[in-house]
Amino acid sequence: MIVDSALYVDGVRRPGRFDTSDSLATAAGGCFSWTGLFEPTKAEFDEIRRHVDLHDLVVEDALNAHQRPKLEQYGEALFLVLKTAKYVDHTEDVEFGEIQVWVTPRAVLHVRHNAPSKLVGVRASLEATPERLRCGPGSVLHAIVDQVVDGYEPVIDGLEQDVREVEREVFNRHLGHNPVERVYGLIRTVLVLQDALTPLVGPLGDLSTKSYPTIDPALREYFRDAHDHLVAVVQRVGTLHDLLTGILAANLTRVSIRQNEDMRKISAWVAIAAVPTMIAGIYGMNFEHMPELGSTWGYPITMLVMLGACVGLYRKFKSSGWL
Repeated sequence: MIVDSALYVDGVRRPGRFDTSDSLATAAGGCFSWTGLFEPTKAEFDEIRRHVDLHDLVVEDALNAHQRPKLEQYGEALFLVLKTAKYVDHTEDVEFGEIQVWVTPRAVLHVRHNAPSKLVGVRASLEATPERLRCGPGSVLHAIVDQVVDGYEPVIDGLEQDVREVEREVFNRHLGHNPVERVYGLIRTVLVLQDALTPLVGPLGDLSTKSYPTIDPALREYFRDAHDHLVAVVQRVGTLHDLLTGILAANLTRVSIRQNEDMRKISAWVAIAAVPTMIAGIYGMNFEHMPELGSTWGYPITMLVMLGACVGLYRKFKSSGWL
């Protein structure tokens, strides 16, 4: 679906919608088109190719989606793949989208896949600053990159909040369940996020340092700012992974310690119960002559000995921390 298409001359949008069936070959210099597609069909691509010279490999990637972030150069044209992200708090998972941007000296084409990647606000904001649009198609590429990188910040904030919560759960002695399943789930989410963000560091670094025909040199510092922001986000993701790994190790250690404590308590109670069990076992042997049978205080004294031994053992285990 073609979401919007416009022609920009000297940084200003021409009224109305640009007809994608028109050719830009005879258009005045200093102008370029910007077309946005959402999950397009092959027929829509065939229409766009009348005024945008798309490489066959780019069309194949755009139709199939599911590409890793990358930057490729085809002659004077650039092809950039970006991953958008949205954090779903109730499932503690990240929903990904994909944006593919094709930039030539006379045209910009971006293709969106999945919902969390709307660019309506980007177009409106950029059209409000004609001086930026005068830098050509590269200004559109930077605006899209900046929007996508800024969108990673809420994702990291949501992840950090859940990581802090699970950290408190691990060290809460009164918690009735083991949060190890939640920890593993968060580790998986962080690893998937790393796979989506880390490959983009290289392409943004190239855009901020290398010279490309379609990128105005004045835009390099803007791409450098986006690159620095992305590096900071990737570092935060790495920190979350290290923290979750430490939390998992601490949880396993805590469970092991708790199991040892339970075993000591069980062993202590078994030792206490062994004394009366042993004495009672002697009477179960049915001897004909027992020393206390002829004494009035025989059985009470025996019971006191059993009780005294149990109390003594209990106090000993209690003082040693076994109970």
